[in-house]
This record gives sequence, structure tokens and C-alpha cells, in this order.
Amino acid sequence: SCGSSKHRSPNLAVFESPSPGCDFIFSTRRSHPAASNSLRRLSSVASINPRPIPPPMTPKRILINTNHFYPEVFRVNDVAFHLAQRGHKVTVITCIPNYPEGKTFPGYGLFKRQREIVNGVDVIRVPVIPRGDGGSATMLFLNYLSYLISATLRVLLLVFQKRFDCILVHETSPVTVGVPAAIVKILQRIPMYFWVLDLWPESLSAAGGINNKAILGLFNSLTRWLYKKSTKILISSKGFRSSICKKGDFDDKIIYFPNWGEDALTEVKSPPADFKLPDLPKGFRIMYAGNIGEAQNFEDIMQAALLLKDSDVRWLLVGDGRKREWVEKFVADNALSDSVFLLGRHPIETMPMFFAEADILLVSLKNEYIFNNTVPAKLQAYMAFGKPILAMINGEGAEIVKDANCGFSVPAGDYKALSETIKDKVIGNAQLSALGKNGRNYYYKNYSKDIVLSRLNNMIEEE
Repeated sequence: SCGSSKHRSPNLAVFESPSPGCDFIFSTRRSHPAASNSLRRLSSVASINPRPIPPPMTPKRILINTNHFYPEVFRVNDVAFHLAQRGHKVTVITCIPNYPEGKTFPGYGLFKRQREIVNGVDVIRVPVIPRGDGGSATMLFLNYLSYLISATLRVLLLVFQKRFDCILVHETSPVTVGVPAAIVKILQRIPMYFWVLDLWPESLSAAGGINNKAILGLFNSLTRWLYKKSTKILISSKGFRSSICKKGDFDDKIIYFPNWGEDALTEVKSPPADFKLPDLPKGFRIMYAGNIGEAQNFEDIMQAALLLKDSDVRWLLVGDGRKREWVEKFVADNALSDSVFLLGRHPIETMPMFFAEADILLVSLKNEYIFNNTVPAKLQAYMAFGKPILAMINGEGAEIVKDANCGFSVPAGDYKALSETIKDKVIGNAQLSALGKNGRNYYYKNYSKDIVLSRLNNMIEEE
């Protein structure tokens, strides 16, 4: 989820849809004395010494089209900055930052910082209607539509001003983010790489509650057209392949491009000088960090918490989202205030401080087709940190937990199995630390940022 610059908006938290991920970057400022205990716990996290980045075989002029970019926190930031470090000339078309709080970031606006250089990347921002902070479907639709219109108009100008060698689409949601990119691809006759992080139109019905056949059919046709125009289709989960291939003969285009962990979880540094970790309850701490939304299945997480109400299990929820009010009401209605603690939104660079205080880290998604084919980005982040994982998910994510031997997994939505696993297998397990180390080792072999981004760079250079 994503910027490598040291500057961060202080109120950014861990937010992601099931696909986009976020980075947990340490600040280089002096640490607060209250953080010392947690810092000592971070000593077990392995550090990675960055390898010298070789110059490109042939520098490319690369255009990246995304509706989320720095200072918003998405992994596309890593991609852009890495390619620029490799010597490529990278341009990003994006919008005025407004995610996740739903309002324009300080310092940005309709006539402010429409164009800037960030870590060697030329960033062009187009105006959008902010998505708002109330989870309004209307505002979200207007946000999506305004980006489609603004970005399309901007690229129509850009293609006659600048020549590119290839274009990369960062497709979280909506899939219409690919339309401006396809226009560039057609007019300049260049390769287009379509990075799929969210399946469409499946996400409309699974996460958006839209079941109108005409609407779904329209977006299915648009998605098929974008896949057809793509030179390569990058997938963050192997389970995406079946959905994509149902839309056409695209199997030869598909390349597995998994999410990677965050620098802050592999390069231990000090937290912000003014940060103080909230007082945390005593007991066995199960921590969830991320978006408290519909996809993450908090209904069943809370049912498991209810079953373990009289135990010493403490559920620590770090983050925010449209489902938070529902969770707060459930906690109040079921007298769970001694078991479930909503810790709110905190700066991303402080996440390792929270992780260090957890006994196990929780990941969960609903039992829906789209989510069963999704690997939540936080899974790699958890693995990179070296903590054991408790998963209530299906599909590839569950398989990764099993293959890595890094924790425990139960089927999505099976809150009874989750509570029983916690009681019978997790609490008191002397092997939790070893499981965490297994996950970290598996991450280094399969998901480290250097490995994944080098593969992308090689693909672009060889095209």
C-alpha cells in the first residue's frame, strides 16, 4: 500500500481495499522514550541491505496511470520510484490526493501542486471530486467519474506533447482507470501493462452490492476490452487468472506479480519523536491492522470475539473504515468493551510499534468469489514483520499461510473454527515465535520488494 519519501501526512493510517496495500515506513526522527520497550522487541526483525541498483539496459519513457499516488499510500509509489531509480524517465498521471479521508490533502488543490517532481518522478495531477468521508456511494461514483473525465482529457493533451515507450495501469478500483491509458496505447502504439489488483465487474457485486445485470454486463465488456488492449496483464493473486480467462483468451498475457512487504518491517528505525504508543490491555493480544470495511468480514470476527468473551483474549483493531461504527455498536450492545479495543487511525510509520506488541496478527476476508481469489496485501506485510498469522480466509491466501507454515488458517466466515483454533491451538503455543520466523523467511524468498520490482523492470526493459 507505498511512498518511499520520508515525508508523511501525519494522519494517514493503514488503509486498503482487499488488494491495495500500504507501506509502514519509519520516520528518521528521534524516538520517544515511551517507544523504547517496543523498539527492543523489533530487534528480531531481519534487515535487508539494499543492493546497488544497476542502470537500465535502455532507459525507457514510462507513463503510469493511477488514481492513487504519493502522498496516498499505495504500492504503485514503490514501482514508480524504483523505475526512476533504475534510470527510466517516469511520468505519473494521477489525481489530487484525497484517500482515505475523503478530502483534499493539505497543500494540494485545484490550483496547487498540479505538477511536481517526487523522487525523480514527474507527477501530473488532475482535478477530481473528493470521495467524502461518509462512505457515500454517490460521492464515490462522482469521484470515479471525475477522474475518468479529467484523466482522459489530460492524456489527450499529453500524447501530443510527449512520447512514451510504454504505459503501466495501476488498477485498484474502478476498472475505468484503464481507459485513459488505453487511449495513449492506441494513439502512440506502445505496450500497455495492466496491473490488476481488483477484479471487475465482480467487485461491483461483492463489495458494492450492485447486481443489476445491465450494469454488470457493461463493465464486463469494458474490462474485456481493456484486457484485450493490454500487452501484459499483471496479477497480484494467482486466483485472478480464472476470472480474467473467462473474459477471453488472455492466458498467455498473464504474469504473476505478487504484493511485497514494507521497508519499515525489514529495516528497523526509530518511530516519530512525538509518538507515544496507546496503553494496551493485558492478555493474549490478537491484532488486526487495516481497513475496517465490508470486505474484511467484521461480522464474523465479532462473533468469534463474543464466543471468547470470558477468556483473556484481547482483540486490538488498528485502523478505520466505513464498518467502524457498526463494530463500535456491536461491542457496546454485547458488553465486549473489555475484549475488543478500537485503537483508531495512527501514522503508518508507527505500525511496527503496534505489531511488536501483538501475540498474533489477524487477516480476514468475506466468503465471496472475488475475495476467495484475492491475496490481501497485508498478508505479506505481516510475514515481513515476522509475527505469526491468524487467517480467516479462503483460496490462495490460506494456501500461503499453510505453505509458509507461518500460522493458522480457518475457512472464511467460520467464526466457530476461528474461536476454537484460538483456544486449542494458538493460546499457550510455544511455537508462535518459530511460526513468525517461518513467515519472514518465506517472504524473503518470494515477496521481497527488490525481487518483485526487479522482475517488473526486466520485463519492461526486454519488451
